[in-house]
Amino acid sequence: MKSTQAVVVILIILIIDQWSKFYIKTHFALHDSVAVFSWFKIYFIENEGMAWGAKIPGNYGKLILTVFRLLAIVGIGYWLYDVLRKQSSWVLTLSISLIFAGAMGNIIDSVFYGVFFEHSMGQVAEFLPQGGGYGKWLHGKVVDMFSFSFFNPVFNVADTAISTGVGLLILFNKKAFPKGQKQEQNKV
Repeated sequence: MKSTQAVVVILIILIIDQWSKFYIKTHFALHDSVAVFSWFKIYFIENEGMAWGAKIPGNYGKLILTVFRLLAIVGIGYWLYDVLRKQSSWVLTLSISLIFAGAMGNIIDSVFYGVFFEHSMGQVAEFLPQGGGYGKWLHGKVVDMFSFSFFNPVFNVADTAISTGVGLLILFNKKAFPKGQKQEQNKV
């Protein structure tokens, strides 16, 4: 996979993720839902913390989480750069691209949404409200909307990209990290 292909994957995921979150935020009040199938619905919630709503307690918990996410995205970005530079396997490059795009999508929410949107409690949020947003920089809530009857957590496109990237690394571990080929090359 080439660097331009990785960038295209990242951009597509980010555009779909942010479009879907923007649409939900500006068309649904918090906890509104629409049934798509008997087992799947669009259900708007906001996640203040990490996966499954886990939070870092205290006044600075959200700030610590957002700063950690920003540092993590730098590390993931470097990993992707390194993999592209070494022309590693397509599955490793695709996996890291998906993880990077998903992490970036949720970071955008955490960094900007508190300032760019008003709250959604009992109302549809306005984008760039005159009175200011519901929070401060680095204190935004992540918008989640996909709810399945057989899977408890509600998630978004970014979460799906991260999970898919990790899943690919697990399923195609030997292709992503070919140890035998490197050892043979070192012997020659």
